[in-house]
Amino acid sequence: MLDDLKYIHQRDGQDALGIAERQASQLEHKFEVPKIEGEFSNVVFAGMGGSALPALLSTSWPGYNLPFEICRQYNIPVYVSDKTLFIAASYSGNTEETLSALAKAEEKGAIIAVFAGGGKLEEIAGQKGYPFVKIPKAEQPRYAVFYMLVALLAILDAAGLLQEKDTAGQLAKAANFLRESVKSWTATVPTAQNPAKKLAIELAGKSGVVYAGPLLAPAAYKWKISFNENAKNVAWWGQYPEFNHNEFIGWSSHPIQKLYSVVDLRSNLEHPRIQKRFELSDKLLSGKRPAAQVVQAQGETLLEQLVWTVAYGDFVTIYLALCNGVNPAPVDLVEKFKKELG
Repeated sequence: MLDDLKYIHQRDGQDALGIAERQASQLEHKFEVPKIEGEFSNVVFAGMGGSALPALLSTSWPGYNLPFEICRQYNIPVYVSDKTLFIAASYSGNTEETLSALAKAEEKGAIIAVFAGGGKLEEIAGQKGYPFVKIPKAEQPRYAVFYMLVALLAILDAAGLLQEKDTAGQLAKAANFLRESVKSWTATVPTAQNPAKKLAIELAGKSGVVYAGPLLAPAAYKWKISFNENAKNVAWWGQYPEFNHNEFIGWSSHPIQKLYSVVDLRSNLEHPRIQKRFELSDKLLSGKRPAAQVVQAQGETLLEQLVWTVAYGDFVTIYLALCNGVNPAPVDLVEKFKKELG
């Protein structure tokens, strides 16, 4: 099935595989942001779904030297003040939770920056003179995550909050690395030589549970979203070391036959004790849960490993969608829900 290009073209009507193959170029996109003045004591990022993904990735790379919080709801943290850099993000520009959070941040006198693909957020930014970054068009927000990561970095740089050295150089290097990596995952590479197709076949018919350590935790969350929206499969994600303090024991009892596929996202850059926890957990849960499919992140730097793992998850879950006989791109039920919610 996954080597039948005619079948792939029929099911993948919006060319999700092509989007996944080309996404390395997003890391090379240049955004211009005017200088953002202020004495900042914290950063708050408001965004939902795929629009929150760049913020989550940024907590791993490049990280922050100020308190940073992602706000995924209508309200905002009580500490938001005129010393808060408040970033409102929505790919559509019309996400109601983000618009609500923005209005509350305005009431608190926060210093505001916005990125979106258009919509009400663009209108508000234009009317009120907020620094605004327009995200290029993509089929779905989750397919624009690297555009949005670069946009977020541009805003942080304009506010003088980027401490990582030579982010542009690191992004360019990561783009080249990713561009080469995806060549072995594309549709024309047969299953026998294609690790993404092989893993998708292993995952078919089961619910995914994705685990990672702190460094790759944002990628694990992206895999969960990709399971949901690409493959139309329910999925979960978790993080070490917290896993060993609760969820670990949940695998130890009934039912013996568990209809899940476990995926471990591993990085050689994680703390040595995290590495030990993965190994010992797998040993002690042998026979109590499905053996984990281990995905060893490739790349020399943390940024390379993050973008590699995110992109690999895109390919795997798009192929899983094809195994499920569904179009990976649309999220019709989400759109119907928004209309009925009003």
